[in-house]
Amino acid sequence: MSLAPRAVLVHRRTEYEELLARHGTHGQAAFFLAGRGRSVDEVLRRHERTHQALRDVSSAVPLTWRSSRVERADLDRFLFAPEDVVVVVGQDGLVANTAKYLSGQPVVGIDTDPGRNPGVLVRHRRADAAALLRAATTAGGRVEELTMVEAVADDTQRLVALNEIYLGSAGHQTTRYRLGVEGETAPDEAQASSGVLVGTGTGATGWLRSVWLERAGTVPMPAPCDRRLLWFVREAWPSPATGTSRVGGELGRGQALRLTVESDRVVVFGDGMEADALELTWGQSVRLGIADTSLRLVT
Repeated sequence: MSLAPRAVLVHRRTEYEELLARHGTHGQAAFFLAGRGRSVDEVLRRHERTHQALRDVSSAVPLTWRSSRVERADLDRFLFAPEDVVVVVGQDGLVANTAKYLSGQPVVGIDTDPGRNPGVLVRHRRADAAALLRAATTAGGRVEELTMVEAVADDTQRLVALNEIYLGSAGHQTTRYRLGVEGETAPDEAQASSGVLVGTGTGATGWLRSVWLERAGTVPMPAPCDRRLLWFVREAWPSPATGTSRVGGELGRGQALRLTVESDRVVVFGDGMEADALELTWGQSVRLGIADTSLRLVT
């Protein structure tokens, strides 16, 4: 007998909750914000909208389903199951934060603050939750397969991301490594830089785009569903021992960027989640390319 679907509601602490955790009371939080020219009323209204959205989505879950909630800070300890339907209630970035822990489960993005969020990944309103949950479990439902990027280290550590993966120093200082592209005959190049960024079409509106614009956009940006990645070396430093001939390019199916670490400590993290990073050291290698899994975003 197959299990009934489980709706997993993903959310994060609101700004108001973070203020209460830091200052203890509503009055202290209001005093703190007033001293910086802000009103606690605005923050409280957003908090109430978020919790109303969570209540509305919870009530939209069919009675025959199971349900669960997980907060952003606990994602790395939460076990998602194959039959889950993941409902992200919040901002676009929360979808990216969640994607790295999934393995093909459908994702519904609910925007808690329309007009404030871009709505690239959280495309729907809370009133649509019931219909979207049905669509997520119906054959032929509309789903976009968003390309993801992965990093696989030589010790089998693996990390995936929806927007981009960064490799470099934890403090974004100079990192030394050797870089090559699998399938090319040119030897790997020794480099010293402030890190390497490998990103997807979904990440093309964020960090990746800022680097792309700096390089005058010579390579077209991929679309979110394109099986293509862009990569850039940040601030490569030329010296007698390090080169700058390979500072950017694209990766297609079956292609990968290969890096061998020549620093004491290098971190690899995805979508800004620095607390959940791979750590590499001298002599270790890592391969970055298109992930086998995609984010299945219900549209």
